[in-house]
Amino acid sequence: MGVYTFTAIDETSPIAPARLFKALCLDNHIIFPKVLPHVIKTIDFVEGDSTVVGCVKQYNFAEGIPHKYAKGKVNELDVNNCYVKFTNIEGDILGDVLECIVYEVKMETSGSGSHYKMVCHFHTKGDIVVTETDDIVKGDIQSLVMTYKAVQEYLLNNPQLCA
Repeated sequence: MGVYTFTAIDETSPIAPARLFKALCLDNHIIFPKVLPHVIKTIDFVEGDSTVVGCVKQYNFAEGIPHKYAKGKVNELDVNNCYVKFTNIEGDILGDVLECIVYEVKMETSGSGSHYKMVCHFHTKGDIVVTETDDIVKGDIQSLVMTYKAVQEYLLNNPQLCA
C-alpha cells in the first residue's frame, strides 16, 4: 500500500474559522444537502449520533452522480482549534484503486476571516501509484473545492447561519 499526499484546498475566506468549521465539519449533515442537493442527497449517522471522534457518517449521493455513497469516520477532532481528521473508509468512490482517503482540515484566523487548509492522503491498494493528474485524485479534489466554495457562498448569503 502506498500513501500519496496532496493539498486540496489552501485558501483564505472572509468567514470566521469557527463558523466555517461548524458548517463544513460539524454540521455538514445539515448544510451539504441544502447547499448541494444535486450532489449530496443525505448524510446519515451510521455510528454515533453526533460529530465526535469515532462517529461514522454515510454520504448518500444524488441521482446522476457516478457514485452511490461514501462512509467517513472521524479520527481526530479539536473544535477549539478548528481541526478535524477523518477517513473515507468505505464506498464505491474508492473504486479498485484506494483502500481509503484520510483528510486533514485546519482553519485558522486570518485577518477578519480565516485560512482554510485541507490535505488529502490517498492510501492505495497494493503497489498502485496515484498522482494529482489521475482522475480519481482530480475528481476528489475538484469535488472538495466545489463543496468548500458552495458552502462559503451559502454562509456569506446567510450570515445568521452557523453563527
